[in-house]
Amino acid sequence: MDLSKLKKRPSYPFETIAVAISFSPRCHPVLAEAKRLSDVLGASMLLLHIGEKTSEKEQELDEMMSKIGVNPNHSRVIWMEGEPVDTILKLCKLNIVDLLVLGALEKENILKFYLGSIARNISRKAKCSVLLLTNPDPQPKKFKKIVVNGVSNPKTIHTINTALYLAKNLKVKDLTIVNEVDVPGLAMAIADDSTAPQTKEIKKNLAEESEETLQMILEKCDSGDVNVTDKNIKGKPGYAISKFSKDKKADLLVINSPDTHLNVFDRIFAHDIEYILADLPCNLLIVHSRI
Repeated sequence: MDLSKLKKRPSYPFETIAVAISFSPRCHPVLAEAKRLSDVLGASMLLLHIGEKTSEKEQELDEMMSKIGVNPNHSRVIWMEGEPVDTILKLCKLNIVDLLVLGALEKENILKFYLGSIARNISRKAKCSVLLLTNPDPQPKKFKKIVVNGVSNPKTIHTINTALYLAKNLKVKDLTIVNEVDVPGLAMAIADDSTAPQTKEIKKNLAEESEETLQMILEKCDSGDVNVTDKNIKGKPGYAISKFSKDKKADLLVINSPDTHLNVFDRIFAHDIEYILADLPCNLLIVHSRI
């Protein structure tokens, strides 16, 4: 494979979609969801199983693919033994994967929060976008509402454009771009000796500045016939947008990939993505812009 194709590769379109096969009870619905996406987006499918290849597993996978209707001419199965996270990431890189689809626990317990699960580790380290499915369905349901982060970051425009690309192809009309205003950060920007009118004016200016930044990003995006709304919300980054997505009953939350790899201390003093991964409000797409 020509790995130079990964450099500066756009975050979309999704031309190759990989799905991790674990032969768990959730395997069938996860594969069905990945197949629906590949059909809609015209992408090829790559089925990855990290573990021993046996005749029983081959037969089970063949039957599952046949039942779901996976086209063997537009799909490929790779069997490989090894450490799950590193092996999946290696295969995604070698095969120029644009989107990796994984099943995910809707809420992780404390033990897994600190030790990390396969889905969490891959989400942090992947060089492609990652879709975590909270409640995959053997008969995939149509997405109706998408929420996207609008944080001030060079990656954000790529994340929004990727969300719009999905919305257009999946016929989603309701897309909300959310900008989180960190309340503690806002408090630090206001001096202790500020008067009430001064405090009100500072808050107003910060809100207007945030709105202007988001509007500048939106002007560079092609929303087509997708109904795009934007909203500023107050709260801890990650936690606030997660709660908003849950309250809105969103089908998909789309966020930027982490800026850096997170270590043990980052997981204890949670970053924005950690709040979301610890208690997924809905399906989660982590966009890797490859910038």
